[in-house]
Amino acid sequence: MADLTPSQLHERRERVFLVLAGLFLGTLAMLNILGVSRFIVFASWHEDTGWQWGEWGPAGSIALAVAVGVLPYPLTFLCTDLISEFYGRRRANFVVFVGLLVNLWVIFILWVAGVLPSVPTMDAETGLPATDDPDYPFYYIRMLTFGAVSASMIAYLAAQLVDVHVFHFWKRLTRGRWLWLRNNGSTMVSQFVDTFAVITITHFYARALPIDEGSAIWPQLWLFIATGYVFKVVIALVDTGPIYIAVHYLSKYLHIDPTQEHLADVEETRLD
Repeated sequence: MADLTPSQLHERRERVFLVLAGLFLGTLAMLNILGVSRFIVFASWHEDTGWQWGEWGPAGSIALAVAVGVLPYPLTFLCTDLISEFYGRRRANFVVFVGLLVNLWVIFILWVAGVLPSVPTMDAETGLPATDDPDYPFYYIRMLTFGAVSASMIAYLAAQLVDVHVFHFWKRLTRGRWLWLRNNGSTMVSQFVDTFAVITITHFYARALPIDEGSAIWPQLWLFIATGYVFKVVIALVDTGPIYIAVHYLSKYLHIDPTQEHLADVEETRLD
């Protein structure tokens, strides 16, 4: 392989950073718009009907379900872990804060689009147009997104900052070794923070979860939290292979030895 000039190497590294940041931010915008617009039901159980697979049970059932917005979310942690591995804590944190701005931008555009003429007649009870109105899908998604993004902004910021902090804590502690530990350890902690925050805020603030009001609230919320968390942890464990493959090839492509990057991270921490 021909030697790269400093300019070519810089361009290559910035190109990979742009791809990782773009995947992160694009996924973030997509999942916040999809949010809780649909729940995917794996199974439900009721004492009268037993287990039902792939559908909601009758009132009072225990359902194992995740919001559709959860599906692409683990990719955001894979991206920030790779950015942390090759570009350091400061750039990973910067991408996290840009993601917060993306959330605000999504909210702003949805708000503007909803108040520009002509605004349809809204039902006093639901705050939405009639279901046969062509604008109904937009205003329904808008309503859900307002609630979901408000919840996810708090949860996302806390979880992503925890992910970056824990990732670099383990990287310094192991002196750049044991990628599997910092990848899975940081993601598992941050995913619990995210799942707990987004479920509780979505319910108590946005009232957007399919909750049976006739039953105790917290057992239902803990079930949503547990289901979402288990799903995310399984995906995090599955992505251990891909992150090792990505680090193996990117370290050669970018001419970066990640095992040596912990020294720079330690120095950054001292300066902070």
